[in-house]
Amino acid sequence: MSSLFDTLNKIQQTPGMYLGRPSVSDLFMFLVGYEFARSELEQTLDPTEEHFYENFQPWLQEKLGIRSVTSWAKLIMLSCHDEKSGFEKFFQLLDEFLDQQDQRAA
Repeated sequence: MSSLFDTLNKIQQTPGMYLGRPSVSDLFMFLVGYEFARSELEQTLDPTEEHFYENFQPWLQEKLGIRSVTSWAKLIMLSCHDEKSGFEKFFQLLDEFLDQQDQRAA
């Protein structure tokens, strides 16, 4: 099975093949299902994947200054006018999140 980030790269390149359309809400649901499938197959997440699932939403809440507990997709949609722009914004935010993680590890 591909890693989470390999899968995200594929989705970013061809969202229609995986989600039907470029949609941050559909991406969120896909990733919830992906994590569930991995757990059902007893495939553990690597540390970077685990970090994403545990820390992306709190990081985003802090970044946006929003304390409400809702999905990261809904947080992203607060500043986007449609699902496609939310989808694109997710990947920008993901890159920033992962860059910060890499800087901390260095």
